[in-house]
Amino acid sequence: MDYLSHNIALNLNRIRRAKGMSLDMVAEQTGVSKSMLAQIENGKANPSIGVLGRITSGLRIDFNDLINPPVTDTILVRIADTAPTKEVLGQYTVKTCFPFQDNHHVEIYHIQIEPNGVYVAGNHGERTREYLAVQKGTLHLELENSKYIIHTDEVFRFESSQKHRYCNNGSEPCVFMCFFLEYERRDV
Repeated sequence: MDYLSHNIALNLNRIRRAKGMSLDMVAEQTGVSKSMLAQIENGKANPSIGVLGRITSGLRIDFNDLINPPVTDTILVRIADTAPTKEVLGQYTVKTCFPFQDNHHVEIYHIQIEPNGVYVAGNHGERTREYLAVQKGTLHLELENSKYIIHTDEVFRFESSQKHRYCNNGSEPCVFMCFFLEYERRDV
């Protein structure tokens, strides 16, 4: 399930319960079937814009109340259940675990580079650091003016305001977590 469907599932369930409504009541108010509402809340349906419009109208809520990240302090992301954000067969797969959101300054990705695969990344902007934690294999990282090799169970940090390439020169997939962190520049 992608993070938007995840947000909708959690938010619909929370809003329905906060209003003290059963699925039958929400179905009556919105014109969306009880079974479709249950599938949405369980993350098993990808509702159309029309269905989301009927839900927001019937519940008298703003569309953003459904799609914004849920207000919660804990979220579990199962990488195996996450749809790829970017994918080039035979080269790499990128899955978004946590996107940049309002009030957050970190973004987390799970990346797998296939043997002899290359993933070219652009500039991620000023005041952004990238942290890489290699879980499997060996990652060859090429920055604008330097090259690094990061092995399994090693962590690496760099300023990501430069173009860079992730390469796997090995014979097995290279798997790593990528964390982007925005920071404020402080003059000393």
